[in-house]
Formats: sequence, C-alpha cells, structure tokens
Amino acid sequence: MEQLRSLTELLSYAKEVGPKRVSVALAEDADVLEAVEHARREGIADCILVGNVDKMKEIAKEIGVDLSNFQLKDVRGSEAEVALAAVEVVSSGEADILMKGMISTANFLRGVLNKEKGLRTGSLLSHVYIHEVEGVDRILFICDPAFNIAPDLNAKVKIVENTVELAKSFGVETPKVAVLAAVEVVNPDMPCTLEAAALVQMNRRNQIKGCIIDGPLALDNALSEEAARHKGVVSEVAGHAEVLLVPDIEAGNIFAKAIVYLTKNKTAGLVLGAKVPVVLTSRADSAETKLLSIASAVALAAYKSVSN
Repeated sequence: MEQLRSLTELLSYAKEVGPKRVSVALAEDADVLEAVEHARREGIADCILVGNVDKMKEIAKEIGVDLSNFQLKDVRGSEAEVALAAVEVVSSGEADILMKGMISTANFLRGVLNKEKGLRTGSLLSHVYIHEVEGVDRILFICDPAFNIAPDLNAKVKIVENTVELAKSFGVETPKVAVLAAVEVVNPDMPCTLEAAALVQMNRRNQIKGCIIDGPLALDNALSEEAARHKGVVSEVAGHAEVLLVPDIEAGNIFAKAIVYLTKNKTAGLVLGAKVPVVLTSRADSAETKLLSIASAVALAAYKSVSN
C-alpha cells in the first residue's frame, strides 16, 4: 500500500480493509454513538455496544441513531464491570478492537490489564496521538503523550516498537523516528539526550528493527529540513520524521495538545501494546476524533492480521 499522508486518506483506506468488529465499553454517550454510527455507515466497523441498553436507547433516540443496526450487550454494573465485559467480548474472539466509551480511563484500563480475561501481551502499553496538521506533508505519530510518565531506556524501546508497527500499518515502509530533546547534541547533563544516543546505536546494531532512528533532535530539526540544514544536522530523519518520541509525558502532552488547540488539524488516539488495537480518546473529544481513532485501529488490526 502507498503511505497514507492524511487522515482523510486513512478513512478511505479503512473502508477498503474494514469492517472490523469493535467492542465499545460504556457506549452511553452521544459523540460515541455518532462515531460508531458513522463508522458503520462507512463500512469501517461493526460495533458491539456494552453498557446500560436503556440509556443507550434514550441517547440514540435523541440524536437519531437506530440501535437495531448494532449488537447490544446489556451490562448495568460498575464502570469496572462494564469495562471487563467489553474486554471479554474481545478476548473471546467476538471483536477485533476495544474502544473506550463514556468511562474513566482508570476503570477502562483495569479491564484491559485484568490478569485472567484482559489483553496483556507482556509488552508495554503505550499511547500515541496521530495528527494531520495543515502545512505538514505527512501524518505525525507522537509517542507517548498520555501513559508512561518518565519512561526509561527500556520503556522507550518498547514505545518506539509499538509506534513503528502502527506507522507501518499506515503504509510507512521504513518509519523515521526522531528522539526529541531541547537540543540536537548529546549533553551529559540532559539524560534524555544520552538515551537518544543509545536508541540510535541500538537501531544501527539492529536491536530496534524496521525503522531509522536519529536523535537527540530538537523539534525544528525533526520537522523542518531547512532548520536542520541551518544547524548542520545531516541525517535521513532530520526534516522528515514521522514518529516523534518525546522525553516524558509532560513534553508529549503539551506538544500534542498544542497541535490540537493551536493548529488546523485532525487527530486520533490509540493505545498500543495490547493483543488488539485499543481506541482511547478523551470523553471531551469530538465525534470526528473518535471516528478517526476507530479508523486508525481498523488499519492496525488489518496490518496485524496479515503480518502475524
């Protein structure tokens, strides 16, 4: 497949490889129901809605969504019980993707990480924001802006591996990974620059495969070929990075939300490293963001089904 360069292209691709089955935990929200209805109409996903069916029907009636097009699973316990029920739908093989509905992230993840019925793989769970930004000629994958607070070198290896797999599912044949820092030189007083240098060396020695890593790189060098040239940074990644590995959660969260609120953009969000793609968006996110997140999960699920 050709590299997807916008989230509009992603939607078209998801139609080609869909529909995939999505289990939605606590689907008692208008934006969630609008997103899954849109995904159904577009042939991207068939959704199994888990939660209080009476509440779902009430909301669906208000927004004009016909729930007869969906499989409904009536679960009326606590958030944790609803989450686990949604996870069981996936672990039993009834669904290919798990999606967070109107439920707290903590309770949702308890279901994902449940030792008996959860979706653990032994790998690290990490989060990625997927951005289409006006003026940028490619999709950007920011990792990890939401899960791992201060990842060490081993965690960063796993975060890169998770995100590289996602980028490949978007048709990026050899993802270019920029390890971000405030500077583009190794500084012993800045631990993240030392870890960046280690990641580069691990990549060169084939310990981290399927991508090209460079760093430390300041953000301007990672995104702008001209900025990299002015600073004398010569690499395949500088100015062309698709995957942007942030040093910690503060940098990643601020960076990702600056894109959302200060640029013209489209955004999606996923949790990586589980047995299946996990759609995790904020309860405040729009129906469009939720739809694009479903489409991202569909692309990844299709890639996993072929590569595994």
